Amino acid sequence: MAEKPAEKAFYRFLVLFFNCLLTFGSYFCFDIPSVLQEQFQGNLTCPNSTVVNGTVPNTTAECIEGLGMTPQEYNLLYAIYAWTNALVVIMAGFLIDKLGNRFGVFLFSFLTVLGSAIFALGSHFKGTGYLLPLMLTGRLLFGSGNGSLTIVQNRITAFWFKGKELALAFGLTLAFSRLGSVLNFFFTQRFEAHFGIQWTLWGGTILCVVGFLAAITVSALDKVGMKQLGLDGAIQEESRKVRVQDVRQLSLRYWLLVLTIMFFYNGIFPFIADASKFIQDKYSGYSQKEAAYIAGAVYDSSLVLSAAVGILIDYVGLRGVLAVACAILTLPVFALLAFTFVPPLVSTIWLGVTYSFAAASMWPSIPLVVPQATLGTAMGLATSVQMIGIGISNLIVGQILGTKSSDAKIPLWRWQRMMIFMLANTISCIITSVLLNVIDHRQGGTLNKTTKRSAVQQPPAPPDRDPLLEGEEGQEEEASVRSPSINSS
Repeated sequence: MAEKPAEKAFYRFLVLFFNCLLTFGSYFCFDIPSVLQEQFQGNLTCPNSTVVNGTVPNTTAECIEGLGMTPQEYNLLYAIYAWTNALVVIMAGFLIDKLGNRFGVFLFSFLTVLGSAIFALGSHFKGTGYLLPLMLTGRLLFGSGNGSLTIVQNRITAFWFKGKELALAFGLTLAFSRLGSVLNFFFTQRFEAHFGIQWTLWGGTILCVVGFLAAITVSALDKVGMKQLGLDGAIQEESRKVRVQDVRQLSLRYWLLVLTIMFFYNGIFPFIADASKFIQDKYSGYSQKEAAYIAGAVYDSSLVLSAAVGILIDYVGLRGVLAVACAILTLPVFALLAFTFVPPLVSTIWLGVTYSFAAASMWPSIPLVVPQATLGTAMGLATSVQMIGIGISNLIVGQILGTKSSDAKIPLWRWQRMMIFMLANTISCIITSVLLNVIDHRQGGTLNKTTKRSAVQQPPAPPDRDPLLEGEEGQEEEASVRSPSINSS
């Protein structure tokens, strides 16, 4: 019998390409305020060569015209995104499991478009009472869509690449997201200088529209492919069985993996948020722009390495071992930053390397320890715990640094305490990842096998077993019985 298109490698990589485009625009759009912070907090009007008593005021050249937000209002744009993510992704994951990938990808990509459009619209109401409510509403809707879109993106990737190039596929989706962030950092300021902040925000909306078109395309490819493989009906039947109570079926391995992810990211993102100011306060001779470039090296390294690291992990497996290794190798980064004057670029590149390996080994491990039908719920819970952990860590870091002024120089001893807090999170990550490996070893060592071996070395499942009730042990078995074409070489 001739091989169907959906069984060929080109088809799943075509799905992957459009799947990667889902979040490229939204990640670009998410980081626009961080690049244009001065414009968001700039003056509502500038004199702009206005002559007063025959002279031009000296403040004219220094005046930056913008939206007139206070620092508190500006930071609220990020706070509402983070906490919305933490709350919405749990229910979003359950809905994706219940109603399917196509429903999720359409709904959540549409929310990113709607949210970014309302956010851009709000910028036209500067100087009025409508600006902040509109922009906060936009960020709330955008956050609801973007965090949930990442879950359905990972669910589609896990379905099409389980038993094959799983870590590579996860690495490529991460690389595309990081590419959006990096390109935003390089081009948004220049675009705003020529066209203004309003058109810049609408440009972000256009990129989200590209993601929505990619969502329509990936939905069509997913539907056609699953019909060709004869899996559409089976997966829909499993989805109908998904219940909220299934959360109780998630294994100890899963929860240890979630805690490992949370503690690792607790040491990464809160550091990056303050890295630029830290570099300027501790090391002499760095301008704000240079410090921002050095802080951004974490993401630059991730962008460059993600795909290659994914290929390596698919080949060698060892996801659990790499989780431990990444945490251990991250310890010297914060020690160097806290207690030495080694150039900070060394530490940020080093952190970018360990971050790349951690992301490519930890997140693709989730589909290996939960049933396929509950993967959306599992991803949603993991994302929620991660966001809650990062949010709490940011609050703690703010208390440690002890200042509300962005201009005041923070004493070195406060920065050292912050780095010690980062070290404490990393040590916690080491503990949970070691426990994860111990439990995984007792249950067959799935995480440390290569992708193909973990998919094919499982005994066939009896036909009457319900993988939703059997937990993680039934996951690979279900895949090999119901979808041999997906898991064959």
